[in-house]
Amino acid sequence: MQFTMMFYVDPEEFEARSDPGKAESFWGAFLPYARALFKAGIVVGGAGLEPPATATTVRYQGGQRMVQDGPFAATKEQLGGFFIIDVPDLDTALHWAARYPAGAGGAVEVRPNMPPLPPTQH
Repeated sequence: MQFTMMFYVDPEEFEARSDPGKAESFWGAFLPYARALFKAGIVVGGAGLEPPATATTVRYQGGQRMVQDGPFAATKEQLGGFFIIDVPDLDTALHWAARYPAGAGGAVEVRPNMPPLPPTQH
C-alpha cells in the first residue's frame, strides 16, 4: 500500500538547510533517516522542496485563474518535502513518519495514495 509522507517545517528549518553554520547539523540529522528509508526498500519517490518564497500558487475564483507569488497557506509551517513509500499498512507508515528527525519542530502528515487511474481515463 502506498502512502505519502509530507514533511512540514518552519522557516528556521528551511534556512538551516542552506545556512553554512547550520546545514551540517540539519543534514546530519535528516540524511540517516532518508538512508534508512531507502535501505528498507520502501521509497517509491520523493523530493525536497525549495523554500516557500519560491512558490507560485494558482487558484480559481469566480471562474478566473489567479496566480499568486508565494505559498497559499497562511501558516508558519510549510511543506518542505515528501516521500512516497510502499509499506504493508498505515501502522508501518506511521512508524516511519515517527522516525523523522523534526529538529526544532515540524510535523509529518501521512496520507494513503489513491490507486492509479485506469489507462482509459488518462
